[in-house]
Amino acid sequence: MDDGGKGEDGAGRAAPSKRKDARRNKETLLDAAATVFVRSGVEAPVRDIAAEAGVGMGTIYRHFPTRADLIIAVYRHQVEACAEAGPALLAAGASPHAALGQWINLFVDFLVTKHGLAAVLQSDSSGFDTLHAYFIDRLLPVCTQLLDAAAESGEIRSGVEAYELMRGVGNLCIGAGSDERYDPRHLVELLIAGLRHPH
Repeated sequence: MDDGGKGEDGAGRAAPSKRKDARRNKETLLDAAATVFVRSGVEAPVRDIAAEAGVGMGTIYRHFPTRADLIIAVYRHQVEACAEAGPALLAAGASPHAALGQWINLFVDFLVTKHGLAAVLQSDSSGFDTLHAYFIDRLLPVCTQLLDAAAESGEIRSGVEAYELMRGVGNLCIGAGSDERYDPRHLVELLIAGLRHPH
């Protein structure tokens, strides 16, 4: 009877724990895939991703039956990480303007690594449109929150639109990988510094 009771309790406790483990394992896979995609492009062999994640290839195929599934999941995972970073940086940052600068740096990292993903997804335009809308829906409110906080603290001029800023940063990132003399981060830093109130 004791065993039965333990089993019941164990089952009740195990389910959330297993779900948490499964989610962590999936996130490890997605982080590994993102790393490999940045290093070798989205056509990198699955065995490279498996090696980076420290798992067998079967594990990857079980989670992501096709390469498109994996690419879309990596894209969404990176969007989520970028979205979640905004409020965290605002809570921990020295100032709202500093948090905005740190978040924009993450956004630049995302944009520079995302271009390869975006190019592959262009072939399925409806899928790409859905992902692009998801990207805007998730990140625009985060950027707005950071801009509003920095404006309310008096650090930056008010009236800067999040969409306009994200679009401008995006335009500065175009061609970053094809010209080693061009570093978009430097220009983006100047742009963010330029948002400050003139003294």
